[in-house]
Amino acid sequence: MKLKKFLLYLTNNEEVSRHEQGFDIVFLIINSVALVFGTYLFISKGEAQWIPVLVIEYSWALDNMRHNRP
Repeated sequence: MKLKKFLLYLTNNEEVSRHEQGFDIVFLIINSVALVFGTYLFISKGEAQWIPVLVIEYSWALDNMRHNRP
């Protein structure tokens, strides 16, 4: 339970999520994997790749749309 509370705090900067908590955790995991994979691609190929950046941007956009709904 402590890990779940910590993940919710990281994703919302709040103690309790205002919306579906499962999505908050999934978005954090997806963004973390994209960040690690993007770093690996950058180190191995020597130049930045756009796929991880687009994954992070798209998930942030979905999260913002989800939080801004009534």
